[in-house]
Amino acid sequence: MPTAGPGPSRRLGLVDEEEGLGRVLTAPNVITLVRLLCIPVFLWLLFGLHRQTAAALLLAVLGTTDWIDGYVARRYHQVSTLGKILDPAADRILVGTAVIAVIVHGAVPLWFGLATIVREALVSVMVLLLAALGAARINVLWVGKAGTFGLMFAYPGFLISYGTASWQGPFRVAAWVCGAVGLTLAWIAAAGYVAPARDALRSGRSARRTAAAKSATEKSPA
Repeated sequence: MPTAGPGPSRRLGLVDEEEGLGRVLTAPNVITLVRLLCIPVFLWLLFGLHRQTAAALLLAVLGTTDWIDGYVARRYHQVSTLGKILDPAADRILVGTAVIAVIVHGAVPLWFGLATIVREALVSVMVLLLAALGAARINVLWVGKAGTFGLMFAYPGFLISYGTASWQGPFRVAAWVCGAVGLTLAWIAAAGYVAPARDALRSGRSARRTAAAKSATEKSPA
């Protein structure tokens, strides 16, 4: 007996989900935008008002809320194409800005900051290059998100522990633990993107060839 196809409600759900990908004004996108708008506030606190502790606390909040936009998108079915691009882009911008700012402030060793920046730059260039070559979209690896999460704990720790007060010692130790784990995971994720990138490139090229062949067939005379 042949298997029954999906019912109308199931087909409708799939259509609604696909149509929803084009939405722009969604709760997760607003959350991501708010996080981006807080970056100038962080820089103002650190370099404008010289409030090192306040800047570190804001940076920690921005880092620990990294998961909220993705959770809201999945929990309330508000996943969108813009969100899939905006969320990782916000992570890259936030990490890059935090790293450079903390380096300039002198609160982190230069070699550690450069190791973080180089990794972020490589991943960003790879994403842009794949997009230019028409590759299919690559899902973010959980190990990369974990690495980013660790680094976003580490850099506020480096910042708040920058000084000679005795209470800053435990924060410095915690920053190094989170930083070492986060940076290691981040580089593991960077290496882990190589195989999916090849597959995405092949998939993108195959989809373009299929679309071109279909278009040529439709245009050919009967």
